[in-house]
This record gives sequence, structure tokens and C-alpha cells, in this order.
Amino acid sequence: MPPILAARGTGRLCERDPQVPKPLFVHTVTTEEQPVPGLDPLASARWLHKPRSHSPWLHEEVASRMLERLACFRTLPRDWVHVEPVLGGLSAHRALRQRLPQAPVWVMAENGPRAQAATEERLGRWSRPWTWGRRFRPALAQAQAPVDLVWANMLLHLSPTPMRWMRTWLQQLRVQGFVLFSCLGPDSLRELRQVHSRMAWPEPAHAFTDMHDWGDMLVQVGFAEPVMDMERLTLTYPHAEAMLQDLRDMGRNLAQDRWGRVQGRAARRRWIEAVEAHGPRDGQGRLTLTFELIYGHAAKAPPRLSVGPTTAVPLQAMRDMLRPPQRPQ
Repeated sequence: MPPILAARGTGRLCERDPQVPKPLFVHTVTTEEQPVPGLDPLASARWLHKPRSHSPWLHEEVASRMLERLACFRTLPRDWVHVEPVLGGLSAHRALRQRLPQAPVWVMAENGPRAQAATEERLGRWSRPWTWGRRFRPALAQAQAPVDLVWANMLLHLSPTPMRWMRTWLQQLRVQGFVLFSCLGPDSLRELRQVHSRMAWPEPAHAFTDMHDWGDMLVQVGFAEPVMDMERLTLTYPHAEAMLQDLRDMGRNLAQDRWGRVQGRAARRRWIEAVEAHGPRDGQGRLTLTFELIYGHAAKAPPRLSVGPTTAVPLQAMRDMLRPPQRPQ
């Protein structure tokens, strides 16, 4: 998540680093897949490739709410792909494996080896089943065969070309398989945006995409029957220092018009003072910060066949068309 601030070292607010690692997926942007306005693709690549060993607590909370939505489906997936498991939630990864004990799982991540190592470390080397080596495929851009579920928590708002991810997910799903995902919506960080506007500072984050636009993009890449919903979560903090620490754990400012150089301790102190002075507070005097959480799921539709005087239909395509759709209860 790209809320605000913080880079390498104590007391710094933001940074730019020209040494951006090469992403795992190489994709040419098409005319209908323009970059998200105001989102710096180099900063996004650097953040997604950043080595990490733990998951932000907010991402774990959002993943637990996604698990409640998984319970609404009549048939549980037989196999699945977890996209960016460390960023999306290691506890969620454990919970999903417990929920789907017989389902093989693959990991998809920009920093694949680090994601595998962190996932194994969190699950514990001695608690792994003996079939682990055959059931876990680290850092693959594509599973060995189509799967029933792609799970992607708190990812799409970080990507400058989110339709790239959507197309990859569609390719990985078998017909009537589905993607279940979450991301941040446009009301996120509105209190910080007000403070930055009042101080004539750059935005603390790029503008997040509306849930209706996410639904349109899903249809555009080939998904069927997208279902989108949202909720707002308001966090409270005793002081700005606690808020800053939380934001540093959650993400970076990926806005293209953010401060163009590393800010020092004086800038950090000014930010703390501004949030303390102008940040909204609840009835108990605690600082508030809003996150709009968007949830979505969509299925891979059966292939459409062109009809002519004579039409040859492959047997597998016919089976896919006759398979009942995967719907929530």
C-alpha cells in the first residue's frame, strides 16, 4: 500500500532510488492498458520487489475478512494461487492452507525466492506435510496447470498497470474458476490528504481507483459477473508518531509528484507537528485515519465459440461450457 512516507533510515520521510530491480513479469502496455495516472511505476516496482519477512497487520485483517467471503461459495477450490503472500498476509496463507488442506498451492510474487523463504519460515519447517515439495511451487509466473482460485489481497492499488495482473490471473484459472481480491479505494487516507493540502505539501499517496472502475477492468480483460463491494475502516491513534509507524509498516508513497528528494529529521518533525495540529480526532481525542477497503470476485467464463455452417468443438471446451458456474451461496 502506498500511503506515505518513510524510506531507509530513521527520520526520513520519502525517497527515490534509481536502482529499481527488474519485475518478475515483463509486459508491454497496450492502448487499453494505460498506466494509472499519478502512480510512479519505478517506485511501485521497487516496493513490490522489496524483501520482507512479515505482513502488515492491516493486510492480515483484510485477508481475514476475505476468508469470510470464501465461505459463501458452494464448492471450495481444489487448488489455488496466492499472489504476493508476504505482502497479502502470512497468517492468511496459513489459514487458507488449513481451510483447504488437500488443495495444492502455488506462490506468485515479484520477489519469489524471498516470498518462498518467508512463507516457509512462518509456517515452520517441522510442521510442513511430507507432500510439501510437490504441493508448493515457489515464485512461478504461472502454475503448472489451471487452478480454481487466485487469491490476491491488497495488491491491485500498488500496480501502475493493474490489468496486467488481471490478465495473468485469467490465464491461470480454469473455466469457472474465480479470483478473490481486495485493494484500497479512493476514500483511503482522506484525513492525511486534508493535512497535506492545508500545508501545501504533495499528496501522501496517489489517487486510488474506484470499485466500479475495477469491475469494468475485470470485464474488459475477460472475467464474467464481477461482484464488487466496499467498507470503510477508521483507525485511531494516540499520537502522530504511532500513525507514522503504522504507515511505514504498510507501504510507501508511490505518487509521482511526491517530494523529489529524501527528507530529513526536520521534515519529519514538521509532519508530526502538522498532523497533531490539523489531523481530525474522535470523541476521545485520538487521531483518526480512514481506509476504504474494496473487495471483488469474478469468474472465468466458458469460451465463446464462433458458429458457422460447420463448427468443430474440442471435447475439453464442451466440458468447460457444461460445467456449472461457481457462485456464492
